[in-house]
Amino acid sequence: MKCDMILCGVGGQGVLSIANIISLSAMKDGLFVRQSEVHGMAQRGGPVVAHLRVSQNPIESDLIPQKSAQLIISMEPVEGLRYLKFLSPNGTLVTSTNKINNIPNYPAEASINQTLSLLPNNLLVPAEELAKKAGSAKTVNTVMVGAASKYLPMSKSSLRTAIKERFNQKGEKIVAVNIDAFDLGRAVQQSLYEREPVLHF
Repeated sequence: MKCDMILCGVGGQGVLSIANIISLSAMKDGLFVRQSEVHGMAQRGGPVVAHLRVSQNPIESDLIPQKSAQLIISMEPVEGLRYLKFLSPNGTLVTSTNKINNIPNYPAEASINQTLSLLPNNLLVPAEELAKKAGSAKTVNTVMVGAASKYLPMSKSSLRTAIKERFNQKGEKIVAVNIDAFDLGRAVQQSLYEREPVLHF
């Protein structure tokens, strides 16, 4: 079993937090983890991408070849589309629908949706709306972990434990809000364009 994933977004959206939660939960389930350093401009508004690999066997490289990732988790739709060259033919894109217009000539919504419609599997997540429903707009990244959890090889309990440990130092209230955000993300239903997910391990 292995799951290669690309995590992407823009600076300030919590891509590193997502990587931390997924990596910690994988180790709790006895899996091997390799993660690349985040590439791109880490300041707010700049593009950020990380490669994250999880396997039941030792992993030699931390970089994912093109057309090999089973999963892309994107905090912003255009950033997700930017890295489609890494997605395997049967891979899944899980992306927030909330746009950050941080580039010149940002694509029109119709163009974004048309590209998404061509993907074999995708899950569109109203992450900001769900984060606010959980109690804090800052939990968008935890919402996205919840939405992507259906495609991850880790157990739900390990992911929830990793979230608790990630935010424990910020107090019980922050932990509770993030757990709620995870659960709301996990409950997101199939997207309009999504077919039955097929992951090959």
